[in-house]
Amino acid sequence: MSIFLSTETTLKVTILVLPESSMLVLASLIDPMRAANRLSKRQCFNWKLVTTDGLPVKCTCGLEITPDEKFSPTDRGNLFFIVSGFKQFEYITNDQIALVRRLASRFDAMGGVDTGAWILAKAGLLNGKSATTHWEDLEDFTSSFRRTNVQPDRFVIDKDVVTIGGASPTFDFMLHLIRSRLGYPLALEVASVFVYDETHFSTDAQPLVSLGLLNDFEPRVTKAIRIMESRLDEPISVAAVARKLSMSSRRLENLFRQHLQTSPGSYYLNLRLQRARKYVADTLLPMQEIAIRTGFNSLSAFSRSFKQSYHSTPSAYRQKNSQ
Repeated sequence: MSIFLSTETTLKVTILVLPESSMLVLASLIDPMRAANRLSKRQCFNWKLVTTDGLPVKCTCGLEITPDEKFSPTDRGNLFFIVSGFKQFEYITNDQIALVRRLASRFDAMGGVDTGAWILAKAGLLNGKSATTHWEDLEDFTSSFRRTNVQPDRFVIDKDVVTIGGASPTFDFMLHLIRSRLGYPLALEVASVFVYDETHFSTDAQPLVSLGLLNDFEPRVTKAIRIMESRLDEPISVAAVARKLSMSSRRLENLFRQHLQTSPGSYYLNLRLQRARKYVADTLLPMQEIAIRTGFNSLSAFSRSFKQSYHSTPSAYRQKNSQ
């Protein structure tokens, strides 16, 4: 059966949760199902949580999640989700990844949320398919899995595999699932329960910076920031950004200071340094490579800017965050 066909049957969902996952991602999976069950007054969804050893796992916020049972090769159902966050491959063995691959024949669809797509790809389930992951990892994911067509979308559905970029896109996907199976009115009711009034499509790109409120007040600033995001590795001048928006540099400066209390140049540099900090803390990329990926013309210029912002050299920052 397709999990997206309108049906009265209960969808059986198994969710494998790894340590250092996001509580918000997990809640975005579970709470829409709970709300759909309550509002429809029937069991539209039946879900259970599993962990690799059957023991509780700690999320990034420090709260522990107690599973219903241990990850099992005998499990079967309609939808199997992997929820993972930081250091995903430290928390799942190669044998367990092989088990994920075998389970694909026992479920109608497999899903990966946040870095869960990395595990699906390692299991070979994304070969020849389109997929996404969290925007911070898109570049590395693309270079790691050449046989996957990586998209910057909020979520991607390719036949029997679903991949989702993060917490908010997970909520978007669940509304899409509810709408497909149970109808638009119920999906609207579920969204209303959580006062969720954004309209996102699966193909909407994941933003580096969430700018919904700012976009309502000053869309020119959000457009400027999107231009900056697209040119982190090869920065362009503030004047060039202004020209793309058909305005003067002075006008762009005034808009940034009015709405963000900073200059466009400072904001642009901060975007690049945020990306650099992610690479320093969460990858083993050489510092020279990180400097290139974030648009610095020399390692010394990168190190100097990094230290000014984070009061630490990149190497010292990496060492501290690896402990």
